[in-house]
Amino acid sequence: MRTAIALTAVAAAALTLTACSSEDSGTSGDALSVGVFFPGSISDTGFMESGYLGYQRVLDTYGDKVDAGYVEQVAAPDYQQALQRFASENDLVISVGGQTDSDVRKVAPQFPDVKFVEIGGPADAVPLDNLAYYDPQQAEAEFLSGAVAASVSTKGAVAFVGGVELPAIVNAAASFEAGAKFTDPATRVLSPQYVGDFNDPAKAKQAAGAEFAGGADVLGQIVNLGKQGLQQAARESGASMSGGPIPGDCSDPTYVGYVRTDIGTEIEYAVSSVLDGTWAAEQVPFGLTSDKGGTDYLLCSTDPAAVTALTDAKAALIDGTAGSQ
Repeated sequence: MRTAIALTAVAAAALTLTACSSEDSGTSGDALSVGVFFPGSISDTGFMESGYLGYQRVLDTYGDKVDAGYVEQVAAPDYQQALQRFASENDLVISVGGQTDSDVRKVAPQFPDVKFVEIGGPADAVPLDNLAYYDPQQAEAEFLSGAVAASVSTKGAVAFVGGVELPAIVNAAASFEAGAKFTDPATRVLSPQYVGDFNDPAKAKQAAGAEFAGGADVLGQIVNLGKQGLQQAARESGASMSGGPIPGDCSDPTYVGYVRTDIGTEIEYAVSSVLDGTWAAEQVPFGLTSDKGGTDYLLCSTDPAAVTALTDAKAALIDGTAGSQ
């Protein structure tokens, strides 16, 4: 099995994976070779790190059945070349993040014998012959986040900050609003702010500051490293927010709770489905309303109103009486 060492890609031409060969590690030549493409940082406490935790579980679970490697922090202009490199070396390529969609769709047809999976791409994208889409249904988690936000807001106003204005993030923002209105139709939901980057704390802080200045006192979000800026803005404004997608420390009063979106579950599913022969080029939903799980909300607040709001919102999602956008 390869011991993957991820490299920060400055130029795609320099992309390499420093890894043990199968011969060195005792991996059999018929092991499934897997390349996981993380465009962001695997220590972002967000989408990428959540996926990386699943990557690690794959290594622990499958041992010498899988020969895996990954790369992280790739500049957007280099996505296509990085994906081509992975496709030339692997049986299965998993791309984490909808921001890679246009590049994945260009590269996949060039390698018809390689299976591709994109996690977090457009929910309405049409799969290609060798490209499947896995939808974490972040909107479900944001519906819960919005419901909780409305229940604890003392100003009756909440807001959402997203990273890149991708379809999945826009949909999540709409679901945050739907969740807030589900809890209290009178809640004022400010227009969402999109930072233009998942990993820029300064821009994220500015966006959050604008929302707090507009009257919001509870924030929902989908950013990665940018959460550092959101947290600073919340503390300075005496406001609160939802964290995630990796649950954190509930002793921090800034956080009313944490969205849990386990992207790693989808990496595990991709590998297991190829190994057991059930892999298909299709849209595969994950999340609270699927049979595959991966989505939840960890409540930190002990406010009875928040407990009730979360319980009611979750039940409404599951039974279909209300839902994400």
